[in-house]
Amino acid sequence: YPSYHHRNSIQQLELPQRKAALIVPAFETLHYRLTFPKSKAELLSMLDMGSLYTFRYHVWPKGHAPTDYAKWRTATVPYRVAWQPDFEPYVVVRRDCPRYDQRFVGFGWNKVSHIMELDAQEYELLVLPNAFMIHMPHAPSFDISKFRLSAGYRGCLQTLREEFHQDLSRRYGAAALKYLTAERSL
Repeated sequence: YPSYHHRNSIQQLELPQRKAALIVPAFETLHYRLTFPKSKAELLSMLDMGSLYTFRYHVWPKGHAPTDYAKWRTATVPYRVAWQPDFEPYVVVRRDCPRYDQRFVGFGWNKVSHIMELDAQEYELLVLPNAFMIHMPHAPSFDISKFRLSAGYRGCLQTLREEFHQDLSRRYGAAALKYLTAERSL
C-alpha cells in the first residue's frame, strides 16, 4: 500500500480532473533476502553499490528505459515521459481506465498492450519521483517457459499482436499508425 506521503502526493495531482497513468519506477535484486529501502536516498545508495538494478536492464532494457531513471534520481516532482515501443511500466490508474486486453494472458504483451491503449487514449504517462517498487527473484513462471520453448506459443502471440494493432487502427484511426510504424522499424 502507498504510504501516507505517497497518497498525499498522488492526491495533489488532481487525477479526477485528468487522464494520467502514474508510473512507479521498478528495480530488482538478485538477492533472495533484501532489507527493503525506507527512502529514495537509501534505494539510490543500494543502486550505486550494486545490490539493486533498474528492472530488467540486463535482459529487456526497452521495457522500462522510457521511465528515464537518470532523471528520476534527482526528480522531486512528477515528470511526463513519452510512449516508446515495448514500454511496460507498472502504473497506478483510476478504476475507469481501459482494461487489460484479455487476449494477452500468460506471458507476453499484457502490460505493453495496456500502455499502448492508454497512450492512444491520450493518457499522460507521469513518473512518480518518490515511489518505487522492487522485483524479487523467483522461479520462472510456467508461461514464460512455454514462451521460450514453444514456437507455436510465440507464433500465437505474434498473431494476437497483429490483431491488436488492427483493433487500435479501427478505434483510433491515423493516431494509431505510430504504434505499427514503431513496431516495424525495430
